[in-house]
Amino acid sequence: MNPFSSGTRLRDMIRAIRACKTAAEERTVVRKECASIRAAISENDQDYRHRNLAKLMFIHMLGYPTHFGQMECLKLIASPGFPEKRIGYLGLMLLLDERQEVLMLVTNSIKQDLNHTNQYIVGLALCALGNICSAEMARDLAPEVERLLQFRDPNIRKKAALCSIRIIKKVPDLAENFINPAASLLKEKHHGVLLTGVQLCTDMCNVSSEAHEHFKKKCIDGLVKVLKDLTNSPYAPEYDISGISDPFLHIRLLKLLRVLGQGDADASDIMNDILAQVATKTESNKNAGNAILYQCVVTIMSIEDNGGLRVLAVNILGRFLSSRDNNIRYVALNMLMKAIALDSQAVQRHRVTILECVKDSDASIRKRALELIYLLVNENNVKLLSKELIDYLEVTDPDFKEDLTAKICSIVEKFSPEKLWYIDQMLKVLSEAGNFVKDDVWHALIVVITNAPNLHGYTVRSLYKAVQKAGDQETLVRVAVWCIGEYGELLVSNTGVLDVEDPITVTEADALDVVETAIGNPSSDLTTRAMCLVASLKLSSHFPACSKRVSDIVRHHKGSLVLELQQRAIEFNSIIEKHGKIRSTLVERMPVLDEATFSGRRAGSMPPSVSTSQGALPKIPNGVAKPTSAPLVDLLDFSSDDIPAPSGSGGDFLQDLLGVDISPSPSQVTSGTQKSGTDVLLDLLSIGTPPAQSNQSTLDILSPSQDIKSPVDVLTKLASPSPSAQTSTPVGSSSMLDLLDDFGTTLSFPETNGPTYPAIIAFESSSLKVTFNFSKEPGSPQTTLIEARFTNKSPNVYSNFVFQAAVPKFLQLHLDPASSNTLPANSNDSITQKLRVSNSQHGKKSLVMRLRINYKVNDKDVLEEGQINNFPRDL
Repeated sequence: MNPFSSGTRLRDMIRAIRACKTAAEERTVVRKECASIRAAISENDQDYRHRNLAKLMFIHMLGYPTHFGQMECLKLIASPGFPEKRIGYLGLMLLLDERQEVLMLVTNSIKQDLNHTNQYIVGLALCALGNICSAEMARDLAPEVERLLQFRDPNIRKKAALCSIRIIKKVPDLAENFINPAASLLKEKHHGVLLTGVQLCTDMCNVSSEAHEHFKKKCIDGLVKVLKDLTNSPYAPEYDISGISDPFLHIRLLKLLRVLGQGDADASDIMNDILAQVATKTESNKNAGNAILYQCVVTIMSIEDNGGLRVLAVNILGRFLSSRDNNIRYVALNMLMKAIALDSQAVQRHRVTILECVKDSDASIRKRALELIYLLVNENNVKLLSKELIDYLEVTDPDFKEDLTAKICSIVEKFSPEKLWYIDQMLKVLSEAGNFVKDDVWHALIVVITNAPNLHGYTVRSLYKAVQKAGDQETLVRVAVWCIGEYGELLVSNTGVLDVEDPITVTEADALDVVETAIGNPSSDLTTRAMCLVASLKLSSHFPACSKRVSDIVRHHKGSLVLELQQRAIEFNSIIEKHGKIRSTLVERMPVLDEATFSGRRAGSMPPSVSTSQGALPKIPNGVAKPTSAPLVDLLDFSSDDIPAPSGSGGDFLQDLLGVDISPSPSQVTSGTQKSGTDVLLDLLSIGTPPAQSNQSTLDILSPSQDIKSPVDVLTKLASPSPSAQTSTPVGSSSMLDLLDDFGTTLSFPETNGPTYPAIIAFESSSLKVTFNFSKEPGSPQTTLIEARFTNKSPNVYSNFVFQAAVPKFLQLHLDPASSNTLPANSNDSITQKLRVSNSQHGKKSLVMRLRINYKVNDKDVLEEGQINNFPRDL
């Protein structure tokens, strides 16, 4: 017999394909077999049609194209015999999917088979429909499937229920037709039918709120009874798995109860008893029992609050953590992370077990347990948990050290009860895993150190001792070198010794040894070496006896191939040799770094360029986060309110921009008032000349009236307006946009006799009211003068009141300082502030504005935002 004829049996073709030694041989065999099948199809060979389709299915599973045999499936389905239909439906499910247009031709055949008298043929049609049903087929065949849910044979009812799941997923609108038949399936005694019926009800609840309400009202009692009977049922060999009766049905019932109990306290009360019974009676020594217990815990956590049940559920998860099976422990950790939001106190009881999981050999469990511990930390247990984690840091794998270090640093920084404890813990981390600490972490440590003057001596001595033992940790070396450069004299003189530390004797040479060793270490990077050079220059001033040694260190790096080090070395050498008189002034101790400012920058809060009244800047103490507000792009988005991001005042932005401290000094006080930083900058740039004052700022010497040749003078001459404009233009605390948009322009509001406009309520909330009054400048219709009046409707006084506004590009906005930064309570008084808006599209586009108001109430920052669209049209 020809090995590639239609009469070739399937097993012979499989043997021939498996006997191929190369892919090319296999392709040759498949190609010849496909050619033989095509010939048989063209000859309409009915005798071997089922055999040819079986071969095509095998070839399809090997990955070769078989689309030419799709019509053969339809012909076999249309055959009257069961064997042909079975092969036809199998081919239909394998060779086609719901996207094929050919399926339109098979709908009628499936409909006829669903009404066939042979239940096995009905079963074939249901199987095929449940696998490849499209939306069109679902609409056409849903009535037949609904009828079969009441069929006498349980196997047909089971297959009809599974087919119904496919139909309602394809066409959710049909779910209401299946509500009553599905509810009747929940009363079945046959476990197979009951299992599929429960799954059908669960899926219907997800797609139809009507079905969800129906099952909640009519079926919960029945489901509870079924689950109770199943839990208490005697041994049944046909359903028993590991001593548990039908765990699959257990789990499906629990899932349906969870869906029905969510958000409904009455429904949750009905199922509380049976859930407690399942949780206490189910054995946990087998995998089937653990699966039921886990699903029971998920259900308890999802339904409405019951404190006792949730404690029971968390205790079950605690038992899971003691299991030897890594999968069980992992799902327990996942579930505990969700349980923290519901009952953190119950989870806290298992803290010791969770800590043991952090030390597990499995990397996935370690990471998940670490995330859970991070969520468990609070002010009460931070010291205990930090100690455990830092102790484990000493012995953990290098691969896990980075994650563990990041979490420890975050915990210590977030929940630190005092600066001494914070510094101690950070030094331990730097000593054990300094190479894994990120830059922003050790930067934050230095900021904290500068803000703790009573701990400077203790810190520099602790760092000195730590760097002797762990000099290979580069981040530790950086912090130590910085502190020795700043507070080296405290190290040598043993100043500020605390009761908790052991006294040590350190000479000037010993202190310099640390710096010299670090700069000479070949593994030190550019940042560390640059810091060492700065520290050595500072030590040359603190320790005059070591000046020659410092000079040798600096001169050694004058020939460095790294440009940064070479430049620093040359400059520092010049200071040492030629400018000894000013060296002590140049290397003075760094000023205290503001913790709040650093925290804001670390969080990415570069202040946006928005028009902000500078008359009332919020005064934020150290350690308190700055108020957050959206950046300028979000502020100008008149269609949506996006996620707010931190912001700062215009004055802060100027300081960041220039890199100088422009805060007013005591010498800048005139007539009992203090100049703002922006006033000093205006003096510096001569952007309008303020009225003559008795006491000038230190920076006023750079105005054009002084004969000082510097880049600032050049900038002054380029930026300053004409003398006539300077003589009559008063300058207040202007915003950043005022400064950059219009040099020399100020907000003057001359008396006007132009048209009058009705006042509007620009913004009103339960606690604040903002009113706008309008006027026009004569001869300038495009410019609108606005007087904003802010009224406090609450019984609390608002402090640090700041008003910000933003407008689209066709408008220009300028703000004057507010009349005050304190808003009295109960509408007793108000704050006024003047604005000027120039409309380049006057007559074409109306005014529109977004506003943001920050203030403090009872030491809490409050942010209010709004959009103003009700401006008078003629403006």
